[in-house]
Formats: sequence, structure tokens, C-alpha cells
Amino acid sequence: MTPLPPTMTISGTTRLLGIIGDPVGHSFSPDMQNQAIAELGLDYVYVPFPVAPANLGAAMAGFAATGVVGFNATIPHKQAVMEYLDVITPEAQAIGAVNTVWRSDRGWEGTNTDVTGFIAPLQDRAATDEKVRRCFEKPLVLLGNGGAARAVVAGAAKLGCPKVQVAGRSAEKVAAFVESWQDSPIAIQTTGHSFEALPELLPEAGIVVNSTPLGMNPNVERSPLTDELAECISPDAIAYDLIYTPSPTRFLEQAAGRGALAIDGLEMLVRQGAAALEIWVERELTAETVETMRRALKARLGLS
Repeated sequence: MTPLPPTMTISGTTRLLGIIGDPVGHSFSPDMQNQAIAELGLDYVYVPFPVAPANLGAAMAGFAATGVVGFNATIPHKQAVMEYLDVITPEAQAIGAVNTVWRSDRGWEGTNTDVTGFIAPLQDRAATDEKVRRCFEKPLVLLGNGGAARAVVAGAAKLGCPKVQVAGRSAEKVAAFVESWQDSPIAIQTTGHSFEALPELLPEAGIVVNSTPLGMNPNVERSPLTDELAECISPDAIAYDLIYTPSPTRFLEQAAGRGALAIDGLEMLVRQGAAALEIWVERELTAETVETMRRALKARLGLS
């Protein structure tokens, strides 16, 4: 169990935030959120709520009854929770998943801050690096087509990428993923491909994103790409792995060996959490508070 920061106290006035999931005990969100809350001197606490899928409706009713201010939703609730929301942002509707929920005078509202989390480290680098900005002018190659991949497509549209080329092992799943973006308010060309097409796609990609779980602990030796395929990544490209442990992943080691800029998923986790906290406490976080969240997460992961 994650201990609360020493400066944080809980009383009868403390307001509740949290994260729902099944399981949820492994979540790193309480570490970084409670550190930020303590630094801001706010009377809130962020706790994990283990909620089985069959109990989601009861949990939502309980949250409303007890005055829970807001919460994050993780697997398996990002889509199912939408049924219980009164207002969903257009972007989250288009993505088909919600990860941040809050209570307002309109009822339960939901959005998806994974998009903000995904693009934040890219925008930070682009602000001072012309080479990074040029990567946004090229196709984005997306490895995988699961739930995390949906935030990548929306993020690519915000970055101004001309198109997203989705590569997956299952032709049927890739086709369904691409079809789901037709007539979407998120306007970006999305095409589907097999992994056999990667030798043609990777050399032209400005950004290559791994949204698959390949390479995640404990299977740290795995990568979505063979060494031969990784050789097709341009040295001028950005390789982005949504996995944040281990750091670096095998995929990022392969890409860095080609000279590509490597970005792992830790910053995405930090920035999506910061965006959620801003919604709940209704204030913009400073760079110092975001750094506090980053340090808390690194400490939990055992990173320097």
C-alpha cells in the first residue's frame, strides 16, 4: 500500500478522488497524485477503488451518494463507464473511451486525458527542436490497434500529422479499427496494414508508436519489431513506446540504435494525470507541481 505524504492529513472535510479498475492495486497514480495534492496544500486524497465490472453501476451510485469529486478509470472500465455519464466530451466520444470523470452541476462528466498525455512530451520537444517539428509533417506508424492506440490517433490529429498508418497482426481487427474512424470528428486519414508492409512504411514515418504490450515487464526481451524491421526506422524519426517500465524497452533500444529519438510512456502517464488533476481541482498546475508528480512516479518505479 502506498503511504500518504507526511504533510497530508485526512479529516471529515477531506474530498475524495481516486481510480477505479479491476485490478487496481498495481496503479502508480496514487503516488503521483497525492504528492501533488500535498504540495498544493489541498484538502483532497486520491485512493484506489477496486471495482469489478459487475459492480460498476453500484460504484457510480455510491460515488454520487458519498460526494466523490472525480476519478480516473482504467482497465476494464474506460469504455463501460461511458454508459453512466451524463456528459462526455466530443473527443472522448470519438475515441470511444473515458479515463477521467468528475461531478458537476450537470451530473457525471467524462473526458480522455490520455491524448494530452501522449502529445505533451512531443510538443515540449518541438518547441525547441525543428527536427522534431518536421516529424509531425510525416506519417505516424502505429503498432497495435487496442484501446491505447485510439488516443494516439487523436493525438496525431492534434499534432497535425498527415496520416496514421496502423499495423497489426490481425487483418480483421485492423480493418475494424480503421473503420471506426470513418466519419469521425477527429479528422485524420487512417489506413490499415499488415506487419509485412512495415519495410515500406517505417522509412517514411516521422513517428513510430508502440501501443502493444510487447516489451512490458516481465517480458522485457520482447519487441513488436524484429531487429531486421527495426533497421527500417529512419534515424530522423521519433520512436515512442507507451510502455513505461522497463525504461528503455527493447523497442526503444532498437530505435535508439538507429539514431532515432526515443520516448517512453512515463511522461504520458505523468501528463495525463496532471491534466486530470487540473480538472478536479479547477486550477492549472505549475511546472514545479508536474515535476513533483514525475519524481514520485520515478521513485515508485525505482528510476533515478
